[in-house]
Amino acid sequence: MRLPGRFRDGSGDDTPNARVGNAAPIVREEVTLEVDFADLFETHLDYVWHTLRRLGVRERDIEDVAHDVFLTVHRRLAEYDATRPARPWLFAFALRAASDYRKLARHRTDLLDTVAEIRDPTPPPDERAITRQRLDLVSRALDSMDFDRRAIFVLHEIDGVGAREAAALLGIPVNTAYSRLRLAREDFAQAAQRLEARRGGHR
Repeated sequence: MRLPGRFRDGSGDDTPNARVGNAAPIVREEVTLEVDFADLFETHLDYVWHTLRRLGVRERDIEDVAHDVFLTVHRRLAEYDATRPARPWLFAFALRAASDYRKLARHRTDLLDTVAEIRDPTPPPDERAITRQRLDLVSRALDSMDFDRRAIFVLHEIDGVGAREAAALLGIPVNTAYSRLRLAREDFAQAAQRLEARRGGHR
């Protein structure tokens, strides 16, 4: 997936100060927003792609959903606090997009049939060390989980976001986040055990 054409150059920029010289600091700040979006897109596309996949979006649909995510990110770029990590902020957009995706009736019968599509031909470094078998097991275990529990599990256990920050991102009380995370861990462990036992029985 490439940076959408409308984002690749400065054409169509109707920002009042966009064509002013380099006099006022605010001009440089506004121009930087465009550069930051391009950087954000190029740097974090893989992260958004894998997050959508972990949240249950089918491989064949990820490009379209990721495109929608970044369109929303572009519209709301002014809300981004560049002093904070980008990934938790992007996760919120990916979560909403994945939630909307799952609500579509045409996808409801497909969500548990994604494992064959889970493997990306160019996975990030952290996944290259994981065997295909283990990755499939994790994918199947995630697919069996309630979406809300799955979301906090991915955010906390995979992305490494603290429980309090995860609660803020998900818009839930901290106590609810801790409770949901505990249940998510139990769900994941039980699902993984069932899958391991089933796989062992087929050997």
